[in-house]
Amino acid sequence: MDENQAAFIEKQYLGRDYGRISIRMVLALFCFGAYYLSGSQGQNAELFLVVGFGILIGSVIMMFLLHYKTTVNNKSIVLDGIWTTKMVKIDLNSIVKVEAVPYSSYIINNPVYNLHQKGTVRFYAGGKDAVRLTDRDGLKYIIGTHRQAELEQSIKREMKK
Repeated sequence: MDENQAAFIEKQYLGRDYGRISIRMVLALFCFGAYYLSGSQGQNAELFLVVGFGILIGSVIMMFLLHYKTTVNNKSIVLDGIWTTKMVKIDLNSIVKVEAVPYSSYIINNPVYNLHQKGTVRFYAGGKDAVRLTDRDGLKYIIGTHRQAELEQSIKREMKK
């Protein structure tokens, strides 16, 4: 493999989590149902229709918004977020433990980027799987992914180089 070629690349999109899509669709259906039941008359009925279409359009736009990109390359993990977020680079030389774990026991989780909480740094956009990294100082990084086994193996391969 070429030295400049990344061992792993994954893009996580903001609006592609099935739990959040389901919530938005139920809200849109409620708005369309309220519009239908109101008899399509009056300003309130029109408001339900506009809000329902607004939810649908917003949902489609969110499906194409990149939340963050994970790249494993040159003995490091680079997490690059959207717009104003700073790029996070994790040096694999300081990592002592890599393990595949479930992201959370909750059904619906909020998307986060570089969230520092209780000695853990979290990166998550959607899905149920994650890879947990522990560094020499005991700080834990939890990186949500849809391709858990592939991310874990690529990190372990890069650490051996």
